[in-house]
Amino acid sequence: MAEPPILSWEGLGLHQGEGWLFGGPDTDGLDLHIGPRDRLALIGRNGAGKTTLLRLITGEIEADRGTRKVKPGTNIVLLEQEPDFTGYETLMDFALAGPDAPSPHEIESIAGQLGIDMTTRADGASGGEKRRAALARALALDPDLLLLDEPTNHLDLSAIDWLEGWLNRYKGAFIVISHDRTFLKRLTRATIWLDRGKLRRKEVGFGGYEAWEEQVYAEEARAAERLDAKLKIEAHWLERGVTARRKRNMGRLEKLWEMREQRAAMINPAGTAKLKLASDDDFKSKSVIVAEGISKSFGDRTIIKPFDLRIQRGDRIGIVGANGAGKTTLLKMLTGELEPDTGTVTHAKTLSGVMIDQQRKLLDPQKTVRQILAEGGDWLDVRGHRKHVQAYLKDFLFDPSVIDAKIGTFSGGERSRLLLAREFARTSNLLVLDEPTNDLDLETLDLLQEVIADYEGTVLIVSHDRDFLDRTVTVTLGLDGSGYVDVIAGGYEDWEAKRTQRNAKPAKKEAKPESTAPPPPAPKSSKLSYKDQRDYELLPARIEELEKLIANGETALADPDLYNSDPDKFARISKSLELARDEKDAAELRWLELAELVEG
Repeated sequence: MAEPPILSWEGLGLHQGEGWLFGGPDTDGLDLHIGPRDRLALIGRNGAGKTTLLRLITGEIEADRGTRKVKPGTNIVLLEQEPDFTGYETLMDFALAGPDAPSPHEIESIAGQLGIDMTTRADGASGGEKRRAALARALALDPDLLLLDEPTNHLDLSAIDWLEGWLNRYKGAFIVISHDRTFLKRLTRATIWLDRGKLRRKEVGFGGYEAWEEQVYAEEARAAERLDAKLKIEAHWLERGVTARRKRNMGRLEKLWEMREQRAAMINPAGTAKLKLASDDDFKSKSVIVAEGISKSFGDRTIIKPFDLRIQRGDRIGIVGANGAGKTTLLKMLTGELEPDTGTVTHAKTLSGVMIDQQRKLLDPQKTVRQILAEGGDWLDVRGHRKHVQAYLKDFLFDPSVIDAKIGTFSGGERSRLLLAREFARTSNLLVLDEPTNDLDLETLDLLQEVIADYEGTVLIVSHDRDFLDRTVTVTLGLDGSGYVDVIAGGYEDWEAKRTQRNAKPAKKEAKPESTAPPPPAPKSSKLSYKDQRDYELLPARIEELEKLIANGETALADPDLYNSDPDKFARISKSLELARDEKDAAELRWLELAELVEG
C-alpha cells in the first residue's frame, strides 16, 4: 500500500500586500501533499510565490487560512536562495548556528567533498563558497524533506555534478526550485506548478513539464473562447507568451545549429585550409576580437596557457569550467579589461560593449520602474529606436501596470529581469553576460534565449547552465583547470563529448604544471568480450522498451483518482516505475561505457 504523506497543506491561502497571493476567500485554496520519497520540481514565474510556498511548508511563516499537517518526527530543511551570513565570523560558525545544528564532523565530511574550507571568513567569502557552506549545513542536517531554492546558483559544474549524485542517492523527499533545466530533468519525477494563484501537480518529471504546460494553456484557451473571454487570455499572456515563444525558439535553434556547422568548418583542421583558400580576407574583415598567443599566470600558477582565438561578428561564445579555472580571467583578457602576460588582443575599432555580470548592482528599492528604465519619462531608446516604456515592459514579460511600482516590491527574479531589460536597451555590438541565468524563471530564460538569438552583435557568455549554453552559443571555450583552453564548435554537450572522447587523465591526478599541451588520451581497448558485444548490440532495444514502460507507468499514475480508488495498484505501479527507471539508468550507463570502448 502506498505510504501516506509526510506533510500536507489543505485549503492554503495567503494574503500579501493588497491582495491574496494564492488561495483567496472565493477559492478552495491550495492543496499540497508530499510523499516520503517525492522528487518534485516546483515551477512558476518570478513573483508567483514559489519561495513563499517553501517557507509555508517549513512553518517559517503562517498562512491566513488552511491546515498544515506534518508527520511527527519529520525533519524539514530549507536551503535558501540567499542565506544570510551576517554576524558570523567564519563559514563554520554559520553552519553550526541554531539549536538543531548538525555535528562538525558531518559538516566537514560534506564540505570536503564539495571542496570548501569552512574556516574561510564569512565576510570575505565568494558567492560560490557561501553556497557550498549552506549546502554542507543543509545536507548534514539529515532531512526527511529537503527544500532547495535555486541550489545551483554560484556553483560550478563539478559541484553541480556532485549535488546531482548526492540527490540521486538521497532516500528522503525533496522539492527544488531551479532555472537549470538539465538539473531538473535529471532529478525530478513529479512537477508542481504554481500558476496565477493555483497549484497543479502531475506525476511526470520536468522532462514532461513543457508539454503539460502547453496542454493546460491550450485547454484554457479553448475554454475562454467558448466563454468569449479573450481579454482574460491576453491578461494571462496565453496568446503571446510561453507556447509561441517556445515555438519561435525552436526555429532559432535550427539556425543556431547551422551557425555551429559553419564555425566548425573554420575551427577544425580539415576545414581550415579550404576556408582560407576561399574567404580568408572576408573572415578577417568580420573579426571583432583577435587573440594571438595570449596567456596568464598569477604567481607560480598558470591560469591560461598560450592559445589563439578569432571571434567573428555575430558569434555567440560560451565560456565554461570549474570555479577557479580561469573563466573570468579569460573573459577580462578578451574584453581588454586585463592585459595578457604574453600575446596580444586586438579589437575592432567600432567595438562597443555592454556588461551584465553576476555581481549585479542592486537596483534602488525606492525607485520606480519608470525611473529605472526611462529616467522618469514615458519613452526610452531601445538600441537606437524610440519605444514607450509600457510596450517595452511587455517585451520582458511585465504587466504594463507596474510602471510606477517601486523596485522594493519586486522579487529577486523580477529585479534581475528588469535589469536585463535596462541593459538590453543600450546600443552596443558586444554583449558580455556573466552568469546571466541566476535568479531567472524558465519563461524569462526562454525570453533571454530569444533576445540573444536576435541580437545583431557578438555575445560572450560565462555560465554553468548547461541547457542554456546548448540553446545559445555557437562556440564553447572549455577550461579544464590545467590552463588549457578547448575551442569547440557547439555548446556544453559538444565540449563534454570532446572531453569524454579525449579521455583525459583520472580526475584525482592533476595535470603537470610544466605541460603546455592538452593531456593525452588514456589507452583504451577496442576489443569487446562476447558478453560486452552482446550488451552493446541488445541494450538500445532494451532501453527503448524501458522508456515505453516508464511512459505507461507515468500515464497511469497521472490519474488523480487512482490512489484513492486502488492504493495497492498505485503502490505496485510506483514500485515498478522506480525499478524501470533504475534499470534504464544502469543500462544507459553500461551502453555508454561500451560505446566509449568501441569508439576508442
